[in-house]
Amino acid sequence: MADWHPTTRQIERLFAARGDSQYGGEAVSQAEHALQAATLARDAGADEATIVAALLHDVGHLLHTLDNDAPEHGIDDRHEELAARWLAGRFPPAVVEPVQLHVAAKRYLCAVEPAYHAELSPPSQLSLQLQGGPMNASEVAAFERLNWFPCAVVLRRCDDAAKIPGASTPSLADWLPLIDRQARLGGSTEAAG
Repeated sequence: MADWHPTTRQIERLFAARGDSQYGGEAVSQAEHALQAATLARDAGADEATIVAALLHDVGHLLHTLDNDAPEHGIDDRHEELAARWLAGRFPPAVVEPVQLHVAAKRYLCAVEPAYHAELSPPSQLSLQLQGGPMNASEVAAFERLNWFPCAVVLRRCDDAAKIPGASTPSLADWLPLIDRQARLGGSTEAAG
């Protein structure tokens, strides 16, 4: 058994406890979605921090206590904010910031790519309405000035494509070394307690 960072162990426990829950209205579990997103990021040539961000971008869904159908009841769970707060102090900004921005990246892509909205799954289109809809021109300009904007867009595209039932991916155990390296780069053991 490896001598993992406390954050790495905590992530293992979160996925063991809640990873089998349904990913919103999609036909995959939270764990399947996360593993697919990480695999897609790796296959796109993303750096290690972006791969870990893709894996953990929806960790907020594993942390909150809302029902999976909250968006259908008009509730935005703000999972990206919950995830970023939880990840901060555990990981470097290269992991945390794209996670915090992945919802904004959806709003951005809807504004700058006319066909993007139609490619979103119905649950993602529903959550978009709760998240503020497509950005306006001033929001687009402000988003493009953010340091982590390119990584957030890469993560978003992986997120959108990571909804395929039965897709073959590495297991969570296969990603633990990457998670652990990033936790050691930016995490404090106090936050992981």
